[in-house]
Amino acid sequence: MQLSWFQIVRLGLVQMCLGAIVVLTTSTLNRLMVVELSLAAVVPGMLVALHYGIQLSRPKWGFASDAGGQRTRWIIGGMVALACGALMATGAILIFPQSFALGMGVSIIAYALIGLGVGASGTSLLALIATTTAPHRRAGAATVTWLMMIFGIAVTAGTVGALLTPYTPALLLEVVFTVTCAAILLTILAVWGVERRLIAVTEPDPTRFRDGLREVWSERRARNFTLFVFLSMTAYFMQELILEPYAGLVFGFTPGQSTSLSGAQNGGTFMGMLCVGILATGFKIGGLRGWVVAGCIGSALSLAALALIGPMGPGAPLVPVTVALGFFNGVFAVAAIGSMMALAGQGRDRREGTRMGLWGAAQALAAGFGGLSGAALVDVLRLTTQDTSAFGSVFLFEATLFLAAAAMAARIMDRKPVITANLVPGE
Repeated sequence: MQLSWFQIVRLGLVQMCLGAIVVLTTSTLNRLMVVELSLAAVVPGMLVALHYGIQLSRPKWGFASDAGGQRTRWIIGGMVALACGALMATGAILIFPQSFALGMGVSIIAYALIGLGVGASGTSLLALIATTTAPHRRAGAATVTWLMMIFGIAVTAGTVGALLTPYTPALLLEVVFTVTCAAILLTILAVWGVERRLIAVTEPDPTRFRDGLREVWSERRARNFTLFVFLSMTAYFMQELILEPYAGLVFGFTPGQSTSLSGAQNGGTFMGMLCVGILATGFKIGGLRGWVVAGCIGSALSLAALALIGPMGPGAPLVPVTVALGFFNGVFAVAAIGSMMALAGQGRDRREGTRMGLWGAAQALAAGFGGLSGAALVDVLRLTTQDTSAFGSVFLFEATLFLAAAAMAARIMDRKPVITANLVPGE
């Protein structure tokens, strides 16, 4: 049996919950550390890098869940760990003013739990979708689940931004507690019974993890796609930890306004993904390579515009430019995701989870490296230049990386439509 569209949407709710919790830690809490607590941007940068570093275990999670009947427990257990980590990270915000050392210690534990939860839940979920979705639905399933994740991020960021105005620490804790509890409950309802109906429980694979990972890495397409994921995601995540501080320091945005800005950006990403899905699925317009290249180039131009409006200060069109950046991010992301879902089901049997884990690890490594390096570069440049120039220089460097990703996509990706009824990448 294969997943129905209704079941695909159900599983997409888990992606929505993952995005809803993660955006609180990488967006709202990051802004509070840098602006309200006056900590160096590298502090939240290192914490977010830690949670991405923990996610390098994704191939192991995927390999372990390749035994039938195991993925539901990893999905739910991972969501619980993520929720606990988010609550601890929020509590640390309240501790920092009294004790930096204690606040940092709690934050380290919290962000390690966040990384563990995202890795276990996210990898197992994607592997479950890849193994139980009919080949002609895989690209569509990828689009649906990622749109739901972006929707969860955008709605959470926008709603939390409104609820946190005016901001108080007690209100922050209350909001995060509500979001995390709702995410756990919704995840249980979404996955309960789905895997049991579709997959028979099997014995664990006798192959050692190292050998299984080596088998996947020997596949040319899997290897090339891993390298592309790392480069493009490094470009994508360099602005993640500095955009809200940029809005606060250069444009005078309040915590609620800057959180809403993140929601607007992710709303743009949602529209970009939806646009590609409609054009490629409904009208059969465009190929994988074309959409990825267009998305990367558009993202580069948006980042250049983000740097150029800095000298204008308050009153600059920051929101429209940020929405444009999100839109083009979504265009390239949905093309890459469609390819990922199709490739996961190809190659050696019982390696879908390992492939998804490998690509997830590449994304996590790139996200941690990109976010930390972006924050660190801003801190270094702010020592010798004004805030506007410091942030603008990093945005321009990120634009250059996007152009490099576009060039790589043009070289390694095929011309076939990214989302069609029979998406089968050529050799």
